[in-house]
Amino acid sequence: MKQCAEWSRGGANIITRQLRYPKEWPNLKAQEKGIDVTLAIDFVSFAVDCLHDVGVLVSFDTDLIPAMEFVLKRPTINCRVEVVGLNSSKTPKRRLRVPGYSLYCYWIDASFYGTIADTTDYNL
Repeated sequence: MKQCAEWSRGGANIITRQLRYPKEWPNLKAQEKGIDVTLAIDFVSFAVDCLHDVGVLVSFDTDLIPAMEFVLKRPTINCRVEVVGLNSSKTPKRRLRVPGYSLYCYWIDASFYGTIADTTDYNL
């Protein structure tokens, strides 16, 4: 919650969901569930309501592909769909794809990601 408060002070609109704690907690991290659905709904509703010309998804979560397909296939929606992908020498290139569509991809590498990642220790 400290991270959410800090980001809110910076002007971000924070959406949270309850954490699910696995049986092996604290050896395994708690997981926030449902945030991908919230992101998908926002992505689609913003496009339907013409709140953006270009929707860029920064995620590797394939659960978001149906939302991308919805926006791409609706002739009444005039919104481009673009993605961010990870180009790493240690792992294969990763990005979201929609079969039959050529999506523009902003490729980033680990060093660039390091410049935008929030590395603050909120446990202090």
